[in-house]
Amino acid sequence: MTRPDPSAAALPLRTRIGQVNQRLKGWEAVRWVDGAPRVTDVLRREVDRWGGLGAVYGVLRADPWSAVHWGNGVPPERSAEAYAAVQDHVTAYGDGIPVLFVEEAPHGLMALGGTTLPVNLALGAGMDADLTEELAAAVAAEARARGTHVALVSGLDVLRDPRWGRAEECFSEDPALAAALVAATVRGMQGTTSASDSIDAAHVAVVAKHLAGQGAGIGGRNGSGAPVGRRELGEIHLRPAHAAARVGVAGFMAAYNDVDGVPCSANEELLTGTIRERWGWDGVVMADGTAIDRLRDSAPDPARSAALALRAGVDLSLWDEAFTHLGTAIERGLVDEAVLDRAVGRVLGLKRRLGLLGAVGGDAPEDPAPVPARDVVALAGRAARQAVVVVDDDGVLPLRPGQTLAVVGPNADDLDAQLGDYTPPRPTPDPAASTVLTALAARFGADRVRHATGSRLRGPLDGPTGGSGALDEVRAAAGGADVCVAVLGGTSRRTYEDEFADNGAVAGPAPDTTNGEGVDLSSVALPEAQLDVVRAARSAGVPVVAVVLDGRPRALTALRELVDALVVVPFPGPSGGEAVAAALCDGTASGRLPATFPAADGVLPVAHDERMETARGYVDVDVLRRLPLGTALLPDVALRLRGAEPATVPAAGLADGAALRLVVDVTNAGTVPRSLSVPLYGRRHEPGIRPRRRQLLAVRRATVPAGGTAAVPFDLGLDELGSWASGEPVAAPVTLSVWCTPEPDPPSDARTVRVTDQNGATPWER
Repeated sequence: MTRPDPSAAALPLRTRIGQVNQRLKGWEAVRWVDGAPRVTDVLRREVDRWGGLGAVYGVLRADPWSAVHWGNGVPPERSAEAYAAVQDHVTAYGDGIPVLFVEEAPHGLMALGGTTLPVNLALGAGMDADLTEELAAAVAAEARARGTHVALVSGLDVLRDPRWGRAEECFSEDPALAAALVAATVRGMQGTTSASDSIDAAHVAVVAKHLAGQGAGIGGRNGSGAPVGRRELGEIHLRPAHAAARVGVAGFMAAYNDVDGVPCSANEELLTGTIRERWGWDGVVMADGTAIDRLRDSAPDPARSAALALRAGVDLSLWDEAFTHLGTAIERGLVDEAVLDRAVGRVLGLKRRLGLLGAVGGDAPEDPAPVPARDVVALAGRAARQAVVVVDDDGVLPLRPGQTLAVVGPNADDLDAQLGDYTPPRPTPDPAASTVLTALAARFGADRVRHATGSRLRGPLDGPTGGSGALDEVRAAAGGADVCVAVLGGTSRRTYEDEFADNGAVAGPAPDTTNGEGVDLSSVALPEAQLDVVRAARSAGVPVVAVVLDGRPRALTALRELVDALVVVPFPGPSGGEAVAAALCDGTASGRLPATFPAADGVLPVAHDERMETARGYVDVDVLRRLPLGTALLPDVALRLRGAEPATVPAAGLADGAALRLVVDVTNAGTVPRSLSVPLYGRRHEPGIRPRRRQLLAVRRATVPAGGTAAVPFDLGLDELGSWASGEPVAAPVTLSVWCTPEPDPPSDARTVRVTDQNGATPWER
């Protein structure tokens, strides 16, 4: 079918305003009547009002906030019908311009039947850009086969405060790792490498979120201001966005927070000056849900709020009332009509990029070729295994066949605790899912695995078996076992009875939820009730292995003193139980901590790349007991950076695309092959600039044969060696110390790397 392909200026004013509005909650647009999808009066009113629509959000969304579940939602096989009912109505009774279908995909499509992946923080532990790209392509194929056009995808937020409930949505505290994985996500989901590439019928457009600085909110509170300077904003928070822009991301979502007092959705310097004028990117900027309405604390009325956002560079609202006042804003002279046309042009441009305008419309793939569900599940399982991080082991691991195990703790047999926030309801039964308890029982036999919960996540168990009775059950289970596995941590579980904010975040006091949007914590210490479970197991006189399933860094010093082995796993998804069991029994763990775990509660900031200080630290805590990014116990593996002489590259050559090659030799003295990530750290020495303690320059995956050595090359170019102070890489003379081992400071054998000026020198060495 041939679609119209109008210019923005050719459309009536009300139609143009409709193209930049995305007010509907899509699950309210369709109802099932006599087994068929029918559009609702909610949709009819909106189409009549605007003569069409730019986008509809969440037709397929299913979760407690939307109150959509398997009993009332859109099943996978009926998705195309539901979308078609909406699209047919919009084009028949509106302006004929197709609508964009927008869905959430934080870690898999957030719809009934969508494959749930490990959370971003788990992918950060794997540090595997290739696998991240494969997963993204699989999710995109799954979504586009159902008719989705645009996926809202987390990945820009950099985790700078572990108190923030959305820590699990971040890839890392390190901007280089976040940049590598968000670029891989965009490439996989869009199937593109630049903004000029069209997005085909097996892929979806990505709106990457959130821009910018949301991970640096004051006190770790969601949506609070980011009091960061320009250098901090550029080096830390803009780098992932630049990586996404460079590979042609279709859109960015403007965050809730402000940066130095200016709300992101009203920040013209950010949304126009930086990403468009300086970076040359010209996609769609979408506001976060109700973010434009929230500008009412910065503007006297809705029309002024709308004008602020539109002028700054926001092209598409999300659930906001304010953008419906754009006509009034234009009449009052608050914003030029040409600025509206600019935004409309970008929305239409995205529809063209997806094949929805002109030629043949592409509402749904003509010949969809989704990755089979079993392949997506296999990829997700591989990612879950890579996310397992062994921190300590006093010789308890691996667990041996024939042993009797006690598996205790609040997360031992709780599938929801593995899934992360914004997860759709799962089908039951789910044969692909496993908890640590079920996975170990499958390996050792149910008769050799004893179970006791012991506590809730935040406090003692309630009821007649609670308190000391529940801990007695832990002692009894551990007393009859050879080893006790205590599964602790947190959960982002939401229920259909929770109290929600207008944007879907948890608003009320969730009784045992410890993570997720709206669940910011003042304390990141592991709750005392969980430590009591470990103490009870310890008192039985058997070795204790602690497994911490969580979505944020925790202070684990007290736990480490109580256990013989410690394993950390960011929410690994449905197959997380088997991933943990494989690590405990087969020694498959290859993950590294994607963020720093503090030595104690309140010891913040804590990121591995904080600037060096002249302060002495705290008098009541040994801050060096923290677990920095990259921590992993990898038995029999040794890393060595080749060479001793300084390595040099001219700044001018770096700017023109030159790269400096360094090689890390990875030796595996074990008896089985090892697949692992190999990080390369650096410290920049620039006169007049206080250096960061260390930065992740790059990371590669390597497979090393048993008893062998693999040479892992690193080609360090502008991204790795340039300055990111402006939010984009700039070649400048500098001296770096470079190393590959876990030390927080350059070891004695660190390699010197020099980016030289035209005289062959660096400012540091003059």
